[in-house]
Amino acid sequence: MTRPAAIRFTDLADPVYPPAAQPIREALAAYGQTLELSPAALLTAAGERTGLSDWGDDGFRERLDVLCAALRDEAGLSDAGTAVVFEQLVGNLVNRLRLEALISARPEILDVPVDRPIIICGLPRTGTTHLHNLIAADPGLRYLPYWESLEPFPAPDETDDQPRRDRCAAGLDLIDTTMPHFKRMHEMTVDHAHEEIQLLANDISGMLFETTYRVPSFAAHYKTHDQRPSYAYLKRSLQALQWLRGGTRWILKSPQHLEQFPVLAETFPDATFVVTHRDPAEVTRSMVTMIAYAARMASLRPDPAAVGRYWLDRVADLFNGCVRDREVLPAGQSVDVRFDDFMADEQATLAHIYEVAGQPFGAHTRDAMARFRRDHPRGRHGGVEYRMSDIGLDPDEVAERLSAYRARFLSAPNSRSV
Repeated sequence: MTRPAAIRFTDLADPVYPPAAQPIREALAAYGQTLELSPAALLTAAGERTGLSDWGDDGFRERLDVLCAALRDEAGLSDAGTAVVFEQLVGNLVNRLRLEALISARPEILDVPVDRPIIICGLPRTGTTHLHNLIAADPGLRYLPYWESLEPFPAPDETDDQPRRDRCAAGLDLIDTTMPHFKRMHEMTVDHAHEEIQLLANDISGMLFETTYRVPSFAAHYKTHDQRPSYAYLKRSLQALQWLRGGTRWILKSPQHLEQFPVLAETFPDATFVVTHRDPAEVTRSMVTMIAYAARMASLRPDPAAVGRYWLDRVADLFNGCVRDREVLPAGQSVDVRFDDFMADEQATLAHIYEVAGQPFGAHTRDAMARFRRDHPRGRHGGVEYRMSDIGLDPDEVAERLSAYRARFLSAPNSRSV
């Protein structure tokens, strides 16, 4: 297969959209002009779309207040961005209502065991997506496909998964039309393994919102509040998903977990934790570029340098959280995987993870992973030339800020397991 040549983004601050994106953006903008980003408007819309009114634990209301204020006052949304975030949040609230209705009708869901999940903890660009998808190819494990992450609980009149899959596909078409190069950095499909951070968003919690919109006051609220209730909500969601579609052992993944190891280990005490590592400057450069490119979906005037400054601080939070709390994860239940080791020998890395997890790694599993590799060759959409200068960062400053993490996890000859 001939792969497309790598590209460098030259329009991060002044996006150039494909002609096919213009009517979509115009329609979104016209819709956005009619909307109000307030908790009352969002709650009303979700209630009207479902006919439901039981919201469960009211703790989410404070977070929704903070998030709406941040979206109005800090995010610099375009009219199209207002439409995008309104529909996203109404979707989160619809999911919340449907979960409460399901558990009310079927209280036995709360007895479903979430048994020994395998949880990948690592920032984007550290190999987490490829590792996640490879393990998700194992028919012996349960994963969260993208369509299910967006709409985990079906409407009462939908008797199969197809309507939710179709809506997911339509959303992906919108993303691909508006941001045609996003798939060079992170390919998204209807069935690819997605992060449980999407489920945490239904509790109006977690890092998902700050990766998409500039909402520093919401992020500050998240960082200063105990996340145990939201992780309990996540576990509750997983129980409901198992009850609906089966599965007995989850493969999960989120970068957020790096700064939440104590909460993660308390919520899932029998989990196997896989912590991925890569040169922090490389991670920062590529991750922040991806976020800066995606800013065009919602921002009126994207500012890649501001994105760079903000995310250097947040990346430092995440890496330093990993340094601070890594020993919280039980030694016999955790694995550290360096990106270079994984790229050099995928099979050995996977075999080691499976050994620690006590999960069979037989021919059936290896064949399923081989089929995934064949059907999804890495880099098939082409690469991106990442440069610190494009996001307003100085390489020396980045290296200095993240030196403690590098010294802890990347200086030893072999960091595959700790």
